[in-house]
Amino acid sequence: MEIFLILSREHETLPLAELRAILDAENIDYDLKEVVMGVVKLKTDNEDAADIIAKRIAYGHEICSLIKDTDIDNLENDILSIDWKEIIDENFALRVKKIESLENDSQIMEKKFGALIKAQAGEKIKVKLEKPQTFIRVLVTGSRVLIGKRETKIDKKHFFNLKPHKRPFFYPGSMSPKLARCMINLSRAKAGDLLLDPFCGTGGILIEAGIIGTRILGTDIDEKMVKGAAKNLEYCGAKDFHIFQADARKLDLEEKVNAVVTDPPYGISASTAGEESSTIFRDFLKSISNNLLENGLICLASPHYVSVNDLIQGTEFKILERHEIRMHKSLTRVISVLGRAG
Repeated sequence: MEIFLILSREHETLPLAELRAILDAENIDYDLKEVVMGVVKLKTDNEDAADIIAKRIAYGHEICSLIKDTDIDNLENDILSIDWKEIIDENFALRVKKIESLENDSQIMEKKFGALIKAQAGEKIKVKLEKPQTFIRVLVTGSRVLIGKRETKIDKKHFFNLKPHKRPFFYPGSMSPKLARCMINLSRAKAGDLLLDPFCGTGGILIEAGIIGTRILGTDIDEKMVKGAAKNLEYCGAKDFHIFQADARKLDLEEKVNAVVTDPPYGISASTAGEESSTIFRDFLKSISNNLLENGLICLASPHYVSVNDLIQGTEFKILERHEIRMHKSLTRVISVLGRAG
């Protein structure tokens, strides 16, 4: 089967990297080609691929099964050649989305091609613009056009409803749910895996990990954070979680974890017990080896002024991926994926 995805364009590298990570985590064989920035075409034998991706992805908008890959000059003839009776149920809507500039007006194209499909499909098939049973997407990327049947539209309400300030326990500087979900995906964690956040704070990363079905393990040196994170997880309906107060440099876990995803505290504060966070995190990396499975990955966030290369000196880890997110004029957040150098 072939599908195409409309990814978020709010970041240059994260959306595509997240998609690849999800496919890797779920052991989905695929052939992926980027059509233009924000649009990818994917070929796979896994018929559940679209559903699996949709349940996990943060930086995605829409997934469609591919009907036709064509160009603007042949678009009308190709629409007429498709057996729409086999594709459309009782009713449909057609929407044109332009990724790159095009002279043709989208609304004119929608009326024209919608009428062609209606004529070909027959009188029993109706046009229904609101909540149609079949949604036809015509995606224009320059002269190239992808025609598809929308399988799913990614619901973003969750990321809005669970913003840090909407949870029972809030602390400034908490990570957004969308970025937390993306980092979990970059760690290649999947349902049933054990995921650790050793600097769990208010529990935002752990909440997202629980939603995709991982087992949740969190620690923090600050007892207030431990209690607050547990309160937030209970509020969000998390079931399989364990959070306790601990020094991340001295962890001795009963079970090795599949992945570590974390946003360490930087600077000297109560959450670092008065010590430099770079020292704490370097010591943590040295100690985590005994608690992380051999092929396990670490995904961490850091400000641009902290050198992750320096942090991993003297440890067995190397940087596998690096993504920069410009937050504002004076701060860029860096997302790094680490794996064992061997």
